[in-house]
Amino acid sequence: MSPDDLILPDWPAPARVRAACTVRTGGVSGGPYASLNLGDHVGDAPAAVAANRARLAAALALPAEPLWLKQVHGCAVAESGSAVAGCEADAAVARGPGRACAVLTADCLPVLFCDRDGSRVAAVHAGWRGLAAGVLEAAVTALQTDPGRLLAWLGPAIGSSAYEVGGEVRRAFLENTPGADAAFRPSPAGRWLADLYTLARLRLAAAGVTAVYGGHWCTFTAADRFFSYRREGVTGRMASLVWIAD
Repeated sequence: MSPDDLILPDWPAPARVRAACTVRTGGVSGGPYASLNLGDHVGDAPAAVAANRARLAAALALPAEPLWLKQVHGCAVAESGSAVAGCEADAAVARGPGRACAVLTADCLPVLFCDRDGSRVAAVHAGWRGLAAGVLEAAVTALQTDPGRLLAWLGPAIGSSAYEVGGEVRRAFLENTPGADAAFRPSPAGRWLADLYTLARLRLAAAGVTAVYGGHWCTFTAADRFFSYRREGVTGRMASLVWIAD
């Protein structure tokens, strides 16, 4: 892996907080998974996934194997250090060094958190269902600190020019997210174009998290850089990770 195979969050996190997001390059997988696929549930060869994860661990000098979750578009939050790999959750939190939180995405929104003291971190997988159901708020609660002391970083997700959804998605947010109407505009097909980044910022602000960074990519349109489930169907997964260094 080279530095071009990683995105480092542009947030003012404490020095002991380390974080990164992968792109699709820098690995060994072939075909639709080329090349740094980190998902072990998408049909890629297990040996290739293992090799890619080993490359990632070496490139980032990870303190331990990340807590790889079984993501189900829900609101469960796993505690890194006590939860087991493969547990069903869409967020992971860690308090203290040596535990890496990670989520996998290929259009859904990854959100990383840390506090201003560098004593707690979290990684969240937020598709529209999780966003509407409150997965960001669940992670904020699990971090057990004043939300005003949290920093959030929004990683690569499908952009508003490409994310076409039905009316049921818009209604789900209009019912429980003040200001959500601004995150939707009509599509030429008579549906709606949704802005996940705006929806996440609205939910975070309502939860008291105002220091929000990132949020300017589109996984769907940047085919040479990102995996996209909406674009390709069969594809790999990127990882967004955060941990506290010793």
